[in-house]
Amino acid sequence: MLHLRLIVPADRTDEVVRMLEDSVGTAHLVVMPGAARSPAGDLVLCDVAREAGDPLIEALRGLGLDETGSITVENPALTLSARADEAEERAPGDGADAVLWEELTEVTHEESTFSVTYVAFLTLATMLAAVGVMLDNAILIVGAMAVGPEFGPLAGVSTALVQRAPRLVVRSLVALVGGFAAAMVLTAGFAWLMDVCGLFTWEMIEADRPNTGFIWRPDSMSFVVAFLAGIAGTLSLTSSKSAALIGVTISVTTVPAAANAAVAFSYSDYAQTVGSAQQLLANLGGIVLAGTLTLLAQKVLWAAQLRRSAASGGKPRRG
Repeated sequence: MLHLRLIVPADRTDEVVRMLEDSVGTAHLVVMPGAARSPAGDLVLCDVAREAGDPLIEALRGLGLDETGSITVENPALTLSARADEAEERAPGDGADAVLWEELTEVTHEESTFSVTYVAFLTLATMLAAVGVMLDNAILIVGAMAVGPEFGPLAGVSTALVQRAPRLVVRSLVALVGGFAAAMVLTAGFAWLMDVCGLFTWEMIEADRPNTGFIWRPDSMSFVVAFLAGIAGTLSLTSSKSAALIGVTISVTTVPAAANAAVAFSYSDYAQTVGSAQQLLANLGGIVLAGTLTLLAQKVLWAAQLRRSAASGGKPRRG
């Protein structure tokens, strides 16, 4: 269940309440007249089944409530109520498959901001990966992948393409391209400093490196891995049963490839630089493509599920 907290202008409360009462999958409607002070209005509380949440939120926005009042959506950890169970049974589809597009757009918007913190995390991840590739240490590579924040703007591009939001596409691409450019430049400087200190050497960059050599040797499997990781990452963002994205971020080689490109460039090893850049682009492209196709598939399948549910009169009741 989702919990809605609405601030409604007093002259629109009856209209909003009727909408909530007529909506499938709602329960626990509470109206507190005059409770809101900024903005002034009535406080309306309601629970709604996750699978019915997106159309209801869209309808509330259609009333202009996001401009004249407020719409707050929360995810309660636990709801024990027979009415809630009945609401979930009436709502079409399955909550685990439902996509809250407003929530997804907001999340990817926040994580696609080109900020000092974003660049700092990406730079630290790239520097950590640089140490990993030079030492041929897979553990450091895994750690760098876990630290990297690049999946946010990648998911932002996919979401924006599906939602046809060009401004979010630009915002996400600025964060993605600008973030990697800054991180790679700073990592090249870091590699130069490490060389001056005698901690990085030419022999290390030219070594065989069996554990990390794949980073600058892209092949068809690089794209396959990135594509699968992109699907998993997108599902983790849209599913109510999502887990942490760490398992996804360590499955691809975006940050290590960027790190190896920066270090190789600092040593004028342009073959590794080009190979690493190709690996990076293959992974970025694979993730964006997979994310976009996954969201499109979810959109189409969810619409088909709603049509089937409407035709059959709703979901069967649980025993």
